[in-house]
Amino acid sequence: MAGLATCCSTLSSTSHVAVSWLEFQAHHSGRRTAWKPSRWRNANGIRAEVKFVKPDEVKKLVTEEGYAVVDVRDRTQFERARIKSCYHVPLFIENKDNDFGTIVLRTVHNNFSGLFFGLPFTKPNPEFTESVKNQFSAGSKLLLVCQEGLRSAAAANKLEKAGFENIACITSGLQSVPPGTFDSEGKTELQDAGKAGLVTVQGKISAVLGAVLICAFLFITFFPDQAEKLLELAPTS
Repeated sequence: MAGLATCCSTLSSTSHVAVSWLEFQAHHSGRRTAWKPSRWRNANGIRAEVKFVKPDEVKKLVTEEGYAVVDVRDRTQFERARIKSCYHVPLFIENKDNDFGTIVLRTVHNNFSGLFFGLPFTKPNPEFTESVKNQFSAGSKLLLVCQEGLRSAAAANKLEKAGFENIACITSGLQSVPPGTFDSEGKTELQDAGKAGLVTVQGKISAVLGAVLICAFLFITFFPDQAEKLLELAPTS
């Protein structure tokens, strides 16, 4: 249903809930561990382990344990920044359906979330699981990555049910991975791939205005006589 597409648009606002849940998975008997497997049972009764890895320890899975990186973000975030040599299999795809309900929801989305946060109007990718199965065997070690951590956790759930047994996710997503952890490509940093729209522009304007105000304060502080003369030259109404 088209209404499900708005799930992707609410990821940022619910990321704190996801972080709390994922951090809960990483605790055991009151002790913090590098990662704590979350065990789920699939349809065949086989228990699989999903590792939720802390951002500063995730590279070890790729370089030492041979995990393949599967990026489940939408196309726009993937194009902004991505890990080199990763596989892109989006959990959500752009919704271009033209039924009346979808058109209404897409218009509302584009005028609010799309405009301010640069989020595309999406729907669940019906071919997600099959696309992964076509590239990897059930025994493959897969590190699922997204921007905030929600989509990778949802993708892990789908793949576990499909029989995959070695799945890992990054707690709170790529936005929390230290810069330089992975070799990346794109027009921005991995941590900033989720930032777009008017919110980003507003942030840049605020930064410029802040710098101007700081410079003005320093000028008045260290050169009070010159500042006073400039104020006398200013036109009065």
